Formats: sequence, C-alpha cells, structure tokens
Amino acid sequence: MPASLPSLEQERAAILAQMLQLGNFRSGSITPISGRCGKPNCHCHQPGQPGHGPNYRLTRKVNGKTISETFSSAAELQKTQREVEAFHRFRELSRQLLEVNEKICQLRPAEGTLILQEKKRPKRSNKKPRAR
Repeated sequence: MPASLPSLEQERAAILAQMLQLGNFRSGSITPISGRCGKPNCHCHQPGQPGHGPNYRLTRKVNGKTISETFSSAAELQKTQREVEAFHRFRELSRQLLEVNEKICQLRPAEGTLILQEKKRPKRSNKKPRAR
C-alpha cells in the first residue's frame, strides 16, 4: 500500500530532525599507513619487520585535489573519526531525504491540475463561419 502524503511529510520531518542532531562532520576516509623510514640501520629495514606504523591519515578531495592530513595525537584521531562517521550518516540521511521527497513530489498534485478539472468547456457553436 503506498504511503499517504501526510505520513511521507512526517517521515521527511523526522529525517530533517536527525540531520540537525549530527553536529560537526567532515568528508574523507581514514586509512592506516605503514612504511619504512630513511634510516638504513633502523629496525624497519630488517628482514621480516613490518615497518613503522600504522600511522593514520585523513584523505579527502578539495577542489579536485587529494589532500592528506596526519594526526598528532590519538585524541585528534578519535575526534576526526567521529566527524567522518557523522559525515557518512549525513550522506545516508541525505539519500533517505531525497527518496522521501521524490515520493512526495509524485503524490502531490500540480496546483494548476485542480483548476483545470473544475473548469467547464465552453459549448461549441453550431453556426457556420461567415464567408468573406
């Protein structure tokens, strides 16, 4: 059974309320990076050693360029993880909002539709046009 217009409007209002509760968010992905340093005598260059890390980086696009940020502390990493998770939640809520709005647009009649249906067609005249 298709949803009614009032129930869809309530659903839209609930999604918007959830969006207002998100707080701070930022786009990007947090990835662990491991690697070897430039010191030849370091343990990371020994056979079977995994290297340094993991060091976490936030990677995101800004004006078409990829930007990577490193974290100076675990607290900064945790803060950024919360912000990125909030962004992913924002994207999901945006998708839901779009779906609900599309359903609302399909159910809501055009404003001119009711007026056109109420008007009566004028009767055609049986008179023949005059010859000139």
